[in-house]
Parts: sequence; structure tokens; C-alpha cells
Amino acid sequence: MIGSSIYLRDRAAFTGGTPQAVYEELWQRGRKGRLRTRAILAAVTLILCGTLINAVFGVVMAVLVAGADTYFHWRGYNAASVWRRGLRGEDRMNRLLRHTLERRGHRVLHARIVPGHGPADELLIGPGGVWLIHNEAWHPDAEISRHGGKVFIDGRTQSKLVAGLTATAETAGRLISERGGVPVKVVPVLAVHGGRQVKPPFVADGIAFAPPWRLLRWIRRNPSADLSAEDVETVARAAVHALPIGGRTMTSS
Repeated sequence: MIGSSIYLRDRAAFTGGTPQAVYEELWQRGRKGRLRTRAILAAVTLILCGTLINAVFGVVMAVLVAGADTYFHWRGYNAASVWRRGLRGEDRMNRLLRHTLERRGHRVLHARIVPGHGPADELLIGPGGVWLIHNEAWHPDAEISRHGGKVFIDGRTQSKLVAGLTATAETAGRLISERGGVPVKVVPVLAVHGGRQVKPPFVADGIAFAPPWRLLRWIRRNPSADLSAEDVETVARAAVHALPIGGRTMTSS
């Protein structure tokens, strides 16, 4: 298509009028204001610290204040990167798993199909059990919280999301158990990309919610099984055959 980027896949997030496009435009518009505020903070710090202590201390503190302000705004912008690109976070989580738990004896299956439910982002199999990881990215201002044991996004319950993820994990566990000949429980968890999560990590509706790094720490600290290295490989092989890629079924060799 003429005018479209050859480097980025066509996504609704890159079209005008979408929440992502509006957010990006407002961010760019606010650049001068952020720079002006940063300069004022640095100048006030320089004057106060220079007057009270000495000029060198004032310069150092002014630089630190300007750096802290820059980092504060960059952190918020960077946290929304997945959502701004119209993605859900699978690629980020895949990279994180590859450089952490996969190096510690865990096995990860990516984008497997759970019959009757659709794709599962990641299936993590390790000494502590089996987890089905689902990724979701929300607007930077979206509030993710827990009330009465239920998860709320901007004050609304997520019955459809919770029911779908729970059913997918249960079906995956049943199919892997039947294929491997051993009982396997698959625990659903959700990686939160963006938004404002209140007191992460937390468990709501039977599902752990947390940003990627915290979610992996939660998984390591909350085992649901005790699997040996041989058990991990057995479950992983059963999962490979029970959960196809893109609708293809696997046959035993």
C-alpha cells in the first residue's frame, strides 16, 4: 500500500485517531513543556544548593535533578511501548524467558494451540510446575486492581478474560495429562504490560497478575508441583504433542 511503512506491519495502532496515535501526539506536544519544567527545576536547585553549600555542589545537584526528571518521564513512556505499538507483549516476554528461566532448566513452548480455545502465548514448564502465561497491554493510565478477590480494569470486572484463560489452562492440563500419562496441573498467570497495577503482584480470580519481571519472580516463589529434570522433559514432550502449532497435530515417531 502506497505510503505505508515497509518496516512496520500494518496495525490499527499506527492509524490516526486511535488511542495510541493520540497518546503519541500528546506526548510530542508536551515535549517543550517537559523541557521547560526540567530547566526550571534544575535552575532552582542550582541556586538553592549553590547558595547554601557551594557552586560545585549546586551544579552537581542540578544535573542530578534534571536526570531524575528525565528518567521519570522516560520510564512512563517506555512502560507504554508495547501498547503504543498495538502489541500485547508476547515478544517481550519471550525474550525475558529466554534469558532467565530457560537458562535454569525450564522449558518454554511458544504460541501453541489449545484445541477449542485458541493460541496460548507461552507454556512454561519447570521444576515448580506448569504455567500458562498470557500477555496483555493496557493504556498507561489504565488501573489494574483487586477488590474482593476479583480483578478490575478501570473499575470493570474481567469475567470474559478470566473465564477464557482459566478454561484454556484447564484444557491444556487435561490434554497434556492424557498424552503423558501423568496428572498435570496448568496454572494460568497474566503478564501485565503497561497500565498502573495497584500493589503487584496479586492473585485475583485464581490468576496471578504482575509485570513481566515480577511475574517470573512470583512463579519461582510459588511452585505448584515438584518436578524432577526428567519429569520436566516428559511433560514438555507431552505438551509438544498435545498442543499443536497453528492447528497442526503432532504424531509420535
